[in-house]
Amino acid sequence: MRRHRIALVLLAATLLIGGCAEAAPEHVGSPNVSYTEPPLPAAAAPAPETSAAPPAPEKDCGDPTASLRPFPDSDTPMPTVDAIRARGRLVVGLDTGSNLMSFRAPATGAVEGFDVDVAREISRDLFGDPDRLDYRILTSANREKALQESMVDIVAKTMTITCDRKERVAFSSEYFEAQQRVLVVKGSTIRSAADLGGKRVCVVRGTTSLTRLQKVAPTAEILTVPMWSDCLVVLQQRQVDAVSTDDTILAGLASQDPYLEIVGDSMGAEPYGIGITKANEDLVRFVNRTLERIRGDGTWTRMYDQWLSVLGPSPAPPSAVYQD
Repeated sequence: MRRHRIALVLLAATLLIGGCAEAAPEHVGSPNVSYTEPPLPAAAAPAPETSAAPPAPEKDCGDPTASLRPFPDSDTPMPTVDAIRARGRLVVGLDTGSNLMSFRAPATGAVEGFDVDVAREISRDLFGDPDRLDYRILTSANREKALQESMVDIVAKTMTITCDRKERVAFSSEYFEAQQRVLVVKGSTIRSAADLGGKRVCVVRGTTSLTRLQKVAPTAEILTVPMWSDCLVVLQQRQVDAVSTDDTILAGLASQDPYLEIVGDSMGAEPYGIGITKANEDLVRFVNRTLERIRGDGTWTRMYDQWLSVLGPSPAPPSAVYQD
């Protein structure tokens, strides 16, 4: 009788294990998958529909990456820089949800990434200490407002330099050139931007990625969210088919999920600059001096190798263009 009971227990365990194995879902893309219903991330919303009328011509300011030349010497008056030094801290606007660029390390809680290291080098030149930083967490949509209202000294947040934005804020010289591409679940039928028509795509509002996507894939159903980490969640939950933005950001999302991959060629270049309040020309020139240093002394390449080598071998840092 006892042997009979043991045999029944073993049989039940075998059936349970077999049943669990058969029920395990396969984490691959499928053209037949249906979207899950809400809850979506907080403040998620469809992108505003583009007008049927022809889009207004883009503003022309010549080369948008042209910035102010660094100070030729240390005797030039620097009222903004002096005020920051007197305060003892550089206030930096960024986010903590852009893995590889600016994120909070799970093990230590420290804010790290390529953009963070650029800010640390500016702090090094200001104070002789790379850690004299105060962070203000910003969404992409409120970067300009934070500068215009002097809530931050600089924005180091994958901010693309455009002629339109330069009417409202100032920029350093270009410190990185990203490329807009597409992120999907492995096995997806989407292989390039040409396949996004009729698909649901996640983009963060207030970004150049949204504007370009609306032009490249006008029939895509676009979901806008506040942060790129929100796009990762809705893609993993199959609430969207793809995410489209800069390859730097997509690489950070893909590094958190082995079932994701970046596909397709570049949809367009995204030149990054440090955002600065428009009136603070002396700070623009100071930041450009730091950027000149890190291009020339190997710091930029070391930062790339640490954070962005997943994009390929280190390219040369972008050359500065000056308007004066």
